[in-house]
Amino acid sequence: MIYRILADLTLAVHLAFIVFVVLGGLLVAWRRWIAWIHIPAALWGALITLIGWVCPLTPVENRFRRLGGQAGYTEGFIEHYLIPVIYPQGIGDRGWLALGMGVVAVNFVVYGWILHRARRRDGRGGAPGGQRTLP
Repeated sequence: MIYRILADLTLAVHLAFIVFVVLGGLLVAWRRWIAWIHIPAALWGALITLIGWVCPLTPVENRFRRLGGQAGYTEGFIEHYLIPVIYPQGIGDRGWLALGMGVVAVNFVVYGWILHRARRRDGRGGAPGGQRTLP
């Protein structure tokens, strides 16, 4: 019983990590120091997706499932849990590339927006009426 709980807990942490990788930049808009955690996490998530590596949490979950009397799975977390929902026929190489680039693009846009807001707040984004101020 404990191994099944640990497997489900690992699954929840894995899903939370993926959500943080994709949308964690929005937390940076709230607290800038989160960028020190989010940027490495987003780079790791994009790298795993683009290169096709298996996240270390997948074998941990599988091990707990086997110890709990359940069957593990051979594919990665995303392929096993998310891809059947998002892409019922399978994703293919182009799909993986799109997912990885999507992670990068979403975070690029979010961080660009955060920097733009910071510049405007600090007075470096232009003065009202289009007048430029000196630094």
